[in-house]
Amino acid sequence: MDDAGASLPEQMSAMGRGAREAAVALRLADAATRTQALEAMAKAIRAAAPDILAANARDVAAAKASGLADAMVDRLMLDGARVEAMAQGVETIAAIADPLGAEIARWDRPNGLDIARVRTPIGVIGIIYESRPNVTADAAALSLRAGNAVILRGGSECLASNLAIHAAVTQGLRQAGLPQTAIQIVRTTDRAAVGLMLTGLDGALDLIIPRGGKSLVARVRAEARGVAVLGHLEGLNHVFLHAAADIEKAKAIAVNSKMRRVSVCGAAETLLVDSADAQRLLPPVAQALAAAGCELRGDARARSLVAGMAEAVDADWTTEYLAPIISVAVVDGVEGAADHIARFGSAHTDAIVTEDPAAADRFAALVDSAIVLINASTQYADGGEFGFGAEIGIATDRLHARGPVGAEQLTTYKYVVRGTGQTRP
Repeated sequence: MDDAGASLPEQMSAMGRGAREAAVALRLADAATRTQALEAMAKAIRAAAPDILAANARDVAAAKASGLADAMVDRLMLDGARVEAMAQGVETIAAIADPLGAEIARWDRPNGLDIARVRTPIGVIGIIYESRPNVTADAAALSLRAGNAVILRGGSECLASNLAIHAAVTQGLRQAGLPQTAIQIVRTTDRAAVGLMLTGLDGALDLIIPRGGKSLVARVRAEARGVAVLGHLEGLNHVFLHAAADIEKAKAIAVNSKMRRVSVCGAAETLLVDSADAQRLLPPVAQALAAAGCELRGDARARSLVAGMAEAVDADWTTEYLAPIISVAVVDGVEGAADHIARFGSAHTDAIVTEDPAAADRFAALVDSAIVLINASTQYADGGEFGFGAEIGIATDRLHARGPVGAEQLTTYKYVVRGTGQTRP
């Protein structure tokens, strides 16, 4: 997008062509070269921290002045620790096993053919995201580790931050001798740029990944033409306290799941409590949540056990609060919890707290979410916590990847068939 005189469609088409050419170079580059680029990126991010924080301060000030919700401002805001975490995330990605060329499976046929299924890059990825400037570094690093070129389009509220991070990221490409068009960023806030990406940029894009609110994901799914979409829905996440739950674990997991950071997609939005022992479980857990500053909105059975709890309305069960608010329902056993999650959840992340292994296994079998946790906080729904270094998002679709999307999930595969002169009769 260096040609200021070109129209937006011309600029976006040029980005697509550049990315397609870079994808070939990345596919042919060896793992050591991509590792070198990633290590240089991490160093460049650290060196650019003052510039990144100054740009972020401008974004945050503008966001507050425009009345952006507090949860969105929290997602947008960077500090020294968060910039360092970005750099560390890139270093972790540099250190993980390179996925390209890895044999997923290999077998011989009776006719002597040797068949291998081998990981290979997807090609060119477009990533459309909101609010979180750290996604710029995460997406760039993960795409590079997987050998993909990427076109990034962040939210208008964090454009200055994203441009500062991108400037650091491209230094890593230069130092490793890789084309700078391998990682490009859309420099305009014009929403028409998103529409152009959804057309596939004349066939340049192989995959679109939206990361943001429900309206963004819905738009991408509705308007994408000729390019695949890997969806990331909102986190309508649940914590289920089974009758066999340990009360101390229940309190700790419920509070951490909701209150550690209310603005992340892994935050719990609904607490489900087993009717078989709700009288033991709910009052102390509700008290712990309230003491942590959380507002509780419950159904009739929950309100009968906790005085002063607000009434939940229908919209509460399908609201991603991203705020210190949690809805509470009393359900009948594992089946009741699974039914509630299937009806109101987003197939993102759901947890059970129980000391009964059979109940835990039953919950894991019944709940068809991307991530199911047993006796652990929903806030572990994070690629870094899974050992991926970072993530582009939590995929809630069933194809082709699900859960935290790391480098391996940004690959596809091909078959390499080795023969000795066989011809098919």
